[in-house]
Amino acid sequence: MKFRYDVERLRTAAKVVTEALLAQRNGSGYWTGQLSTSALSTATAVMALEQSRKAGLRVPTWPAELPDPARLKADIDSGLRWLVQHQNGDGGWGDTVKSFSNISTTVLCHAVFHATGTVEQYSEHVAAADSYIQKHGGIPAILARYGKDKTFSIPILTHCALAGLVDWKDVPALPFELACVPASFYAAIQLPVVSYALPALIAIGQVRHHFRRSWNPFLNWLRDICTPRSLRILKRIQPPHGGFLEATPLTSFVTMSLAAKGLINHPVVERGVEFICASKLEDGSWPIDTNLATWVTTLSVNALTDDLPEDAAEPIRQWLLNQQYAELHPYTNAPPGGWAWTNLPGGVPDADDTPGAIIALRNLDPQQSPTTFDAQKRGLRWLLDLQNRDGGWPTFCRGWGNLPFDRSSCDLTAHVLRACVAACPDAQLLLSIELTEDSREQFESPGTDWPWQEVIGAIRRGMQFLARNQRSDGSWLPLWFGNQQAPDDINPTYGTAKVIAAYRDLDRLEALPAVDGLRWLRSSQNSDGGWGGVPGSPSTVEETALAIEALLCDRESIDEVIRGLDWLIARVDSGTWTEPSPIGFYFFKLWYFEKLYPQVWAVSALRHALQVAEQDQT
Repeated sequence: MKFRYDVERLRTAAKVVTEALLAQRNGSGYWTGQLSTSALSTATAVMALEQSRKAGLRVPTWPAELPDPARLKADIDSGLRWLVQHQNGDGGWGDTVKSFSNISTTVLCHAVFHATGTVEQYSEHVAAADSYIQKHGGIPAILARYGKDKTFSIPILTHCALAGLVDWKDVPALPFELACVPASFYAAIQLPVVSYALPALIAIGQVRHHFRRSWNPFLNWLRDICTPRSLRILKRIQPPHGGFLEATPLTSFVTMSLAAKGLINHPVVERGVEFICASKLEDGSWPIDTNLATWVTTLSVNALTDDLPEDAAEPIRQWLLNQQYAELHPYTNAPPGGWAWTNLPGGVPDADDTPGAIIALRNLDPQQSPTTFDAQKRGLRWLLDLQNRDGGWPTFCRGWGNLPFDRSSCDLTAHVLRACVAACPDAQLLLSIELTEDSREQFESPGTDWPWQEVIGAIRRGMQFLARNQRSDGSWLPLWFGNQQAPDDINPTYGTAKVIAAYRDLDRLEALPAVDGLRWLRSSQNSDGGWGGVPGSPSTVEETALAIEALLCDRESIDEVIRGLDWLIARVDSGTWTEPSPIGFYFFKLWYFEKLYPQVWAVSALRHALQVAEQDQT
């Protein structure tokens, strides 16, 4: 069956979106993007600045390294005004201005009015927030929401305790003394927080110990002994500009905790306040993170491929090569070779940005010059060493499987498999073997400097992981993306589209998991022609574009593709295609949206559709 679509209509739409995406490059030639502003980030930033302001007022002289009290007060006041202006009609707050209210963010926002002594000034807003909190279960609802994962529930309770709304006895103690254990043992001791939350473990554990000591004298002695050492560890892993993971919430939780226990002159607090003040937006709010520059640049390059102007490719390639980590990472102890989501010092190498960079380098330098090949090889080596025993890939650290955001995930595993193909000098050699059997006797390495057999084994285990983790309906779930309109915030459209892309690149679309995944995508199309996160949820540009591109490799899906293109191109014609949706999960499962997501995925879908249409009409 041939794909017959109005080529001129496709070409016009593809030209519009491509030119728009190219225009989003910054002055240095790469993409920075723009993350959504966040009520949660704003609330935690205000609390951190208020605790720092109060602590500074309690010392004989104002700390020289802190912004002056008037600056802190001005930032606090503007943050409060922004929160008041962006409270939802039900009295709560969501993570973004497009998000539904939730108990966690509402509790954090409500607490800062108490902490800053502005309850009377904003009495109506505080009362509305209090009503929302009581209606939705209060503090017990927060504990129930996160279960055994203490990564976010204990910081929220700490935030409320600093505001005087929760008794310290009701804040569970965090074993910050475990941070003094050698990092190689972190996975084995199963910390009650995810791997990237070590700074919060230390700082929040300490402030709780400061205000509510244990009944156990030995434990008090141990924690007193471990306090100086854990503070040294915290200082060592803090980026020079102060922002842990470039994330305002994490940095704020650390800063407010240490400031509240009186460490106002500690370098971690000083740098934390500096980062928070520098991160404030002009409207008085704070974003969830500084930027996703490396991530959105690789997404853009991989969407544009040969439509990227020739004179733009080399500067981006050089910039991307410079973002590869060349030393052991002080935060996660990750070895050299990976990429983070940002070019800023708070980033951490991970298993989504690293494969994205590997694929982008292939698109930027198809001939694979020695420097490109070497970077890809080091990146692939980093990924091979990260693979878990279950065959899948986690985000940051191998072996951390105790909590959800440290486990292997389908979307990351699929992305790594695609990078394995992109990085190999001759992908066809890799794809010519039978991946379900032992590859050692079937394939001889064409070079002594490339781990062919190891790559083949990793791909085989990764595909087995994907097959085992396919849902009964044929879909896959991602880790770092969701949909607020879906049950449990899931987004099988995103997850399935990403996994199908891996089966496509591996030339395994005839495999039963891929067939079932494609069938699910077809059946999940909405009546309007678009896709949401789940069948029946409102169609979005992001999810529709992802579904279209995944289905373009399947001749049985032509009718669905055509209807999807009609929906997407109508959005391009009306100018609404750039409107982002909150489908991203950030740390602690916080919603965000990114300005470039709909643009990147629309470019990729329309360009691929145009290529298929032109091929079928020649």
